[in-house]
Amino acid sequence: MRIPPYHFLHVLDQNLNVTRVEIGPKTFVRQDHEKVLLGPSKVWNIRARWSTSICFYAHWPRLLHTIPLATGQMVVVPPKHYCIIENPVIIDPETRQPVLDEYQQYKLRHADQEVRLTQDPFPLYPGEALVHGPAPLQVVKANTALRLRAQRDVVQMQTNGTEVRRVAGDEWLFPGPATYIPDVSVEVVETVTATIIGPNQALRLRARMDCISKGDKKARVAGEEWHVTQPGAYLPGVYEEVLRLENAHVLTEKKALHLKALRTFDDVYGKRRRNGEEWLVTIKDSETHIPHVYEHVVGTVDLITLTNRQYCVVANPVNEDGVPQLGQLKLIKGEKSFFLQPGESLRDGIQDVYVLGEEESLVLRAVEEYEDVQPNGTVVRRKPGDRWTIQGPCEFFPAVQLEVVARR
Repeated sequence: MRIPPYHFLHVLDQNLNVTRVEIGPKTFVRQDHEKVLLGPSKVWNIRARWSTSICFYAHWPRLLHTIPLATGQMVVVPPKHYCIIENPVIIDPETRQPVLDEYQQYKLRHADQEVRLTQDPFPLYPGEALVHGPAPLQVVKANTALRLRAQRDVVQMQTNGTEVRRVAGDEWLFPGPATYIPDVSVEVVETVTATIIGPNQALRLRARMDCISKGDKKARVAGEEWHVTQPGAYLPGVYEEVLRLENAHVLTEKKALHLKALRTFDDVYGKRRRNGEEWLVTIKDSETHIPHVYEHVVGTVDLITLTNRQYCVVANPVNEDGVPQLGQLKLIKGEKSFFLQPGESLRDGIQDVYVLGEEESLVLRAVEEYEDVQPNGTVVRRKPGDRWTIQGPCEFFPAVQLEVVARR
């Protein structure tokens, strides 16, 4: 049997029941006690068969399964390719030859696999099997990374020459740009792509397990969420999950943002916010605002503007500490512009001031105790239920303790 170059035979010695490998180019003479298990075989001549058989077209599907193909060809791994061999043979590191046992059989690493890169064409020894490839190596682009998981304990060599020991279940990133060399002990889970963070944007992340965040190097617990606001491309860490990209709310002089705290925390302005607290963020605080992970945007609040002929009564006004004074009222006279704080409301909306002429008057009634200051400077104490009149000409802003009964 003539063995062409880059081909091989598996020859079984039936006396010893041992299979050996014969590598070409050579002419092999088979002995009576030998049997060729794997080697070159003739390929049917399709054109000759077509010319001699009238019914070839009718039998074409069956012939596709019966035509023997050339076997025993060496495995060729092109540049930048790889292949995976199952049950690889053990190679002596000194002689670079397969190791034989006491029975002259090739020693194999059974139930194991081996990744082989570009090299000279090599044969498959008895027991070996080509399970993958040859296939191109995976190129990891810039701003991308491979998330890897160790299937078993493995020691990896880094580019700087240091060794890193991984235990089964460990995950890490292989960032690009680089060419990834496969490892049978490592599984490629997914390809992670960097997210571009623009101005006035924030990337919301969540920790899949306890870790150190990649951006600010802070300890995070599983389930914790935080923002990354640094503009540019951000490649999340191995235990960081990207939730969404959030845009900042633009604040103007006529628009404020109504927020609510989901838990107790310190906001970006250094103020302590308690769980359930509500407040406004105006242009005095910032021109743009990105809600914190523990802030819920209730809505937007429009500016209320009063002229010098208008007034309004605010119910449940907020004090200097931001606490609503439930049940109280506050009179606001124009000319003024303000935002209604959370919890505040307008009683009867925006009202016009009472303008009285010389022949007009108002009948007033006190709904609670009230000190009425007269034009001459004297003070008259009014009790709830008292009625009196004021005469024009004047402009009158009714206090919150008063009620206008009639206009005469």
